Amino acid sequence: MTLRLAVGIATRNRPAILAETIAELARQTRVPDAILVCHVGPEDLGDLPKAHPDITFLTTSAGLPRQRNAILDTTDADILLFLDDDFLAAPDYLTVLEAVMQAHPGCVVATGTVIADGAKGPGLAVSEGRAILASDTPPSDRLAATPHFNGYGCNMAVRMSVVRTHGIRVDEMLPLYAWYEDIDFTRTLGRHGTILRLAGARGVHLGVKQARTPGLRLGYSQVVNPVYLARKGTFPWSHAIPSAMRHMVINAIRSAAPEPHVDRFGRLRGNLLGLWDLIRGRASPRRVLEL
Repeated sequence: MTLRLAVGIATRNRPAILAETIAELARQTRVPDAILVCHVGPEDLGDLPKAHPDITFLTTSAGLPRQRNAILDTTDADILLFLDDDFLAAPDYLTVLEAVMQAHPGCVVATGTVIADGAKGPGLAVSEGRAILASDTPPSDRLAATPHFNGYGCNMAVRMSVVRTHGIRVDEMLPLYAWYEDIDFTRTLGRHGTILRLAGARGVHLGVKQARTPGLRLGYSQVVNPVYLARKGTFPWSHAIPSAMRHMVINAIRSAAPEPHVDRFGRLRGNLLGLWDLIRGRASPRRVLEL
């Protein structure tokens, strides 16, 4: 059975990087049936609408969950692959994804293998990302898939029949960059099937720092969002508390000599404010909009 496969990208203030991500999609051995890009304003796109009349461009207010929900509401695809606007997919990514989703009809979420993640460091240049892709050696079993805890937001595919049947949405209570929205969304889907990590669907997450959430807001979300999700039941307490504590400890230690690309002191301040709000019973993910 042929599946209709779409790619959805939420973007903000990074038109040059977005153009590179779209260029990689043009190299796919299995061409997507549709590409949907959700942005906030014309400054997010540059000349892309003129260069790509085949792409559907959607507009909504800022916030990753809201933008991803706009894509969910628009697509008619069987499988929707969410990519970050700085994720470079290997040429056979969509070929592997389609084959695995056909072979595993009970799979509701599939997440690929990130062979290099610039989000864990200063970020990667496009040329570096492409060089890493070119030198990568895929596994002999391209369709190998193993159970996974959650989908990783930079590259996660969902089976839309399950999304539609159960009315599953990306939680808009998690605003802006929406720390851990991918865990919440994919583990909610995971109640209705399996979550798989695909060995052969590979790519590079550049981890571009432009237009990311400021340190204070991100630090607040690092503490408050895991607790919020634990209370919802989508993130176990055994994961939520260690996650919040781990980030607090890392930010405290590294604030003394922070990396040039990370606002460690701002994150630590946000961590402590989030902890104080939890103690006072005032914590809410949306409070970052006031910071």
